[in-house]
Amino acid sequence: MDDAAKTERMDAYRRICRDQGLRITVQKRAILEAVLDLDNHPTADQVYESVARVVPDISRTTVYRTLEGFARIGVITKACHPGRSTRYDPRVELHHHLICLHCDAVIDITDTGLDALRIPDTSDHGFEVRDFRVQLRGICRRCQTKDRKEKST
Repeated sequence: MDDAAKTERMDAYRRICRDQGLRITVQKRAILEAVLDLDNHPTADQVYESVARVVPDISRTTVYRTLEGFARIGVITKACHPGRSTRYDPRVELHHHLICLHCDAVIDITDTGLDALRIPDTSDHGFEVRDFRVQLRGICRRCQTKDRKEKST
């Protein structure tokens, strides 16, 4: 993420905190900056490792709780897939993901056809859909290349 986009996102975070009466701490700022700087849909542990270099006394628990709080207020989103660690995504606008079943890579994909999917009526279940993300699972290019090389040897 470039510096202008990062500044815009940090300003948006400050506005949300002000509007909701939430405190902004050094730790929270460092955690959000780490998510914005890491471009790989980081796990909480990856964010912790990045933040610990800047704020050495931060705890893993603080990072985990803060990431969950950020997701709850819409500052970041969560990219989850079964059996794997939750990944955190700085992109909050509608987009979708390609998930590699071999290396767990998460790749952003934007597709107007997926964006236009009709959301089914879930009112019979007492459920209100507020957002959706499509996950397409398969094998990334890097893993395909690695598999071909291993098979040819």
